[in-house]
Amino acid sequence: MSDRPHDGGNPGPGFYLLPLFTVTLLLSAILLFIVQPMFGKMVLPLLGGTPSVWNTCMVFFQATLLAGYAYAHVTARALGVRHQARLHLVLLAAPLMLLPITVPAAWRSPSQDHPAPWLLALLIVALGLPFFVVSTTGPLLQTWFAHTNHPLAHDPYFLYAASNAGSLVALLAYPTLIEPTLSLAAQSRLWSLGYVGLALLLAACAVVVWRSRGSSTPEPPGGPSAAHRTAVSASETGLWILLAFIPSSLMLGLTTYVTTDVAPMPLLWVIPLATYLLSFVLTFGRRVRIPFSFVNRLLPILVVPLLATMVAGSVGGLWVLVPLHLLALFVASLLCHGEIARRRPAADRLTDFYLWIGVGGLLGGIFNALVAPVIFTGIVEYPLVLVLSCLARGPGGSTHPAPTRTRDLRLALGAAGTILGLFWIAHALPVLKTLPAVLAVGLPALVCFAIRNRPLPFAAGVATLMIAGLVTPTAGDEVLLRARSFFGVSQVRAYSTERLILLMSGTTNHGAQSLDPARRHEPLSYYHRTGPIGQVFASIPVATSTVAVIGLGAGSVACYGAPGQRFTFYEIDPTVVRIARDPRYFTFLQQCPPTVRVVLGDGRLSLATEPDASYGLIVLDAFSSDAIPSHLLTREAIRLYLQKLAVPGVLAFHISNNRLDLEPAVANLAHDSQLVALTQFDETVTPDEARAGKAPSHWVVLARRWEDLRALTTDGRWHALPARSDKTVWTDDFSNVLEVIKWR
Repeated sequence: MSDRPHDGGNPGPGFYLLPLFTVTLLLSAILLFIVQPMFGKMVLPLLGGTPSVWNTCMVFFQATLLAGYAYAHVTARALGVRHQARLHLVLLAAPLMLLPITVPAAWRSPSQDHPAPWLLALLIVALGLPFFVVSTTGPLLQTWFAHTNHPLAHDPYFLYAASNAGSLVALLAYPTLIEPTLSLAAQSRLWSLGYVGLALLLAACAVVVWRSRGSSTPEPPGGPSAAHRTAVSASETGLWILLAFIPSSLMLGLTTYVTTDVAPMPLLWVIPLATYLLSFVLTFGRRVRIPFSFVNRLLPILVVPLLATMVAGSVGGLWVLVPLHLLALFVASLLCHGEIARRRPAADRLTDFYLWIGVGGLLGGIFNALVAPVIFTGIVEYPLVLVLSCLARGPGGSTHPAPTRTRDLRLALGAAGTILGLFWIAHALPVLKTLPAVLAVGLPALVCFAIRNRPLPFAAGVATLMIAGLVTPTAGDEVLLRARSFFGVSQVRAYSTERLILLMSGTTNHGAQSLDPARRHEPLSYYHRTGPIGQVFASIPVATSTVAVIGLGAGSVACYGAPGQRFTFYEIDPTVVRIARDPRYFTFLQQCPPTVRVVLGDGRLSLATEPDASYGLIVLDAFSSDAIPSHLLTREAIRLYLQKLAVPGVLAFHISNNRLDLEPAVANLAHDSQLVALTQFDETVTPDEARAGKAPSHWVVLARRWEDLRALTTDGRWHALPARSDKTVWTDDFSNVLEVIKWR
């Protein structure tokens, strides 16, 4: 829209009013969504690289956003917009005393199963007031705009699309532009400057509101206009909450699921949120770009194959699964947010509307980040809410008349019974047990697809498909234990054919032990005696001294010790410690020769409390999962390791990783600290070795002098590791995970 000249060619208020409000909303949204990944990165060193850190941060952000909406709602009703504007200018000055944003030095990592309350308290102390003030901008400015004399003032909701567009830009710019080029300190200073700019723009908006004819008559608190506001029923409010809950929960559930079971890459944390925001931009824009009926029809077409691949064990590969999950999230969000936008009230109920949407979003965050890790042992919340999104569909996707309730119930029960019967046949008949998992769920999926135009029966069918998949064991292995904590989902699996028992975190192997009594003391998988770490223990004299291992896993490394030797394991996840100590699953810690001590807490922080020159060998085994704790791979971390390392001494980095190439990062850290480095990628594993439990592994060893690695320098399997000029040196203030991703 272009604003026309006013009175003899002089631009009217609309000439500058719309750009002013739009730019202010864009800047506030950019600040909101830059500070989220920025502060999340600041706290990762205290809690490791787990997706739960991000999800718990999201609960705080949603709760603070809701508080901002409540402030905008209450002050607008109690004071009127002109007095509200004066109050808000005073409030804008308060966060200036707390800038720049940083983690207070006194806060240390907690050692408990669910540190979410601790993290929420840290967020409140360090970030609460600045984030709260910025979060009020969206509903506040839309309310102010509605009280101006602009031609579009009667329906200011289109500004919400501008706000979410700014959020989307910030979220995509952070991992691609900001994080690779700016340190955390520089990011925090830049954010502070942005906040000052926002305060100035808000002051300009307040002046416009005071001078606007649309607000020239003060609105008294609880005055006459309150009696004539548009009525909103309790059922309508409940529907707003539900429709906001579903996409919020789906977004966080997808973040946890994809970064646990498909590709645990921190970069993927922001992509579901960006997808979620894009749906707001499209549905609240001034023009509807995607027909609602098309979205209604498309959702079941995506949900059926998606649940089928989840039940079959995430078959299909990274580049198929991740886009499929994101597309399903996008379509479900379009469906729910489109219905919310269609049901938006008149402008006099704007703050009520955003308040209840905020409640729904917060409930989704609380359910996923605080409730689900306690009540579920697996990532159940994501498929559960995916099923709930199917219930949000209306009959608009069907060409048939809406069925009666009795017919719906009969069809739902029939579909559920048919799907359960097909699952029982596929897993009960011996001739069918050898079928690939994707074929075993194919017929039940087709049943769901056949009733896709009936929302209730379809939701019942996909729910039955999900439940049947959860309770049906995968061919060839048995899940002995599934446990969930703040730090992720751990599973103990027994493989009868190979006679092995494995500790798994998502798709990552964290140790294996043979079920054969004669091989119970044999370290397997990445720790095999013929692999790189076996060569280190066999060839380097300091390996027979005191050893520290950051990352416990199943405790496999303990079996390299000798009687009287002391091994100290540092592990952040209490669930992993309990599993490794439970003789029903693993016996490395109880039966291997050395004296074993397990320290619960972040490895770097715990190691800092040990006496200097305590260890002859420090093994860093925290990088095999793709959600790596990058604070263990920084210049400051290397200095700490050298301080705790005896002379002579060796650092051994286990960098086996499916998604990240960490070798250049370690090489540059070695060069930066004037250390020598050798690397070995033991990728050739024979079929017999694989059946015996060996897995390919990638290791790097560092030392102060070549003499300390003499036995390995003559071994042709080890190669010198030169620095990489095209890669940066990671520090506590700067790291760039984007540059080490294996894009192929």
